[in-house]
Amino acid sequence: TPTTSVDLRPTPAPTGDSSGLTTVHVTNQNDFSLLMPKAGEMISDAEHDGSTFCTPRSQAPGCNKRLPDGLIRAAAVERASDGSWVQVTGCLDSSKYPFASSDDGGQFDVRFPNGAQCTTGGYGASFIEQIEPTANRFCLRCCSSKNDQENCNSHQDKSGCLVAVPGQYDF
Repeated sequence: TPTTSVDLRPTPAPTGDSSGLTTVHVTNQNDFSLLMPKAGEMISDAEHDGSTFCTPRSQAPGCNKRLPDGLIRAAAVERASDGSWVQVTGCLDSSKYPFASSDDGGQFDVRFPNGAQCTTGGYGASFIEQIEPTANRFCLRCCSSKNDQENCNSHQDKSGCLVAVPGQYDF
C-alpha cells in the first residue's frame, strides 16, 4: 500500500447549496451512487459539473441517472465500528462508460461539484470519492463529522483510492 504524509488541514467550506444532482449515497453493495464526469470529460475537469449516477438496482429517491450495466464489476461496503464512516470500494470496467481516454482519475468531495453531499444515515457532513478509470477502481467514503480529516481526508486527492479510502479492491 502506498504511503504519504497526511495533510490534516480542514476541508474548505462547501462551494454551493446542496443539490440532488450532486448527492451521493451508500446503502449496500448494489445500491449506491457516484459522481461522474460528462462523456469524454476528464474527471479533474468535472469537479464543477459532475453529476450523480446511481447503480442500476438503486432504490434511492431522486436517482434520475443510472450507471451503465457492467460498469461496476464488484463492490464492497464497510462501516466503521464507531459509526464515523461508511464506504463503498470496488472495481470498474472502464470500457462501459465514456471516460476521457487516458484519464488517470480524480476526486469529488464536499467542495466540488457545487453543493455535493452524501446522504446516508447522517453521513452528510463530509465525503470523498475517487474514480480511477485507468486502474479500473473507485471509492466513496461518507463521514459523520464535518471536516473529518482522519477518515475523509480531502487533501489525499492525488494519492488514489488505495491511500485515500483503504478497502477491498481485489475480488
